[in-house]
Amino acid sequence: MQPGPQRCYGARMQQNAPVRYRTFVYDSSRWDGFRFRAGDIVISTPPKCGTTWTQRICSLLILQTTELELPLSILSPWVDMLTRPLAEVIADLEGQQHRRFIKTHTPLDGLPWDPRVTYICVARDPRDVALSWDGHIANADVPALFAAREAAVGNEDIQEMLEKGLPEMPATPAERFWLWVDDDEPVEGAPSSLRGVLNHLESFWKRRHEPNIVLLHYHDLKGDLDGQMRALAATLGIAIEEKMWPQLVEAATFETMRAGADRIVPGSTESIWQSNRQFFRSGESGQWRELLDEEGMRRYEARVANLVSPELAQWVHHGAIR
Repeated sequence: MQPGPQRCYGARMQQNAPVRYRTFVYDSSRWDGFRFRAGDIVISTPPKCGTTWTQRICSLLILQTTELELPLSILSPWVDMLTRPLAEVIADLEGQQHRRFIKTHTPLDGLPWDPRVTYICVARDPRDVALSWDGHIANADVPALFAAREAAVGNEDIQEMLEKGLPEMPATPAERFWLWVDDDEPVEGAPSSLRGVLNHLESFWKRRHEPNIVLLHYHDLKGDLDGQMRALAATLGIAIEEKMWPQLVEAATFETMRAGADRIVPGSTESIWQSNRQFFRSGESGQWRELLDEEGMRRYEARVANLVSPELAQWVHHGAIR
């Protein structure tokens, strides 16, 4: 059995003023003034690291039913996302009677801090993240995304970008991979790069000794979903009858989520994907091995070593804090 989610204990650290993370898709300043409740859960992951998977797991543990009466993106909204008016998102959250579990792609240093809240971070091998992100972008319905953003918040702030048009991407997967790896844009505006992913995970790693920080890893979830879900339930203080576990675990499998994609994928209510099912591209790990030879591995490892500590790199790529 894989080790469970890592909830660490230690001295409290002082939270500085939040960093603002902003892209044309989301803006972390939408958290300003957010009113937490005791017991709230914030699921904060880099893109393509298992965000929707963790949201689905939390929905199953909290609601203890496999049925989704509302789309997951309504039950567990993305506060920062600019495709829905903020007032609408907040109204949904304030109307919820169950324990709230909220999505974000904002690193911990960009979020308001509340010791009554559990902050969950999920890591994944960045090489897998890069390939998943590549498929994610290919599946996006870009005109629909821009239309949803314009309807929610307007596009005046990105008018210049719209006039220039979207940048042309390299033709081959290998070229796109290295563009993602070597991107040195400021992380506040480029979360979907190797540097951005590692910055996000490091923001949690630095505070892993806080009592309300929970670290999960995609590899561990894949290896022992039942054990990881049970451990997370225990960490969150949620009691579940033994007879319910098989159906809850089955509902959190990749195959079941993909079959129910229209109720589960983010942005389904705004129809921003060419295919909701394709949002769950494969869920597999290690596909990067077909892309990287020995020289590529050395180049990648050197880049990682320039960005984070060996200890953090070990967890990010292999999971299971020892």
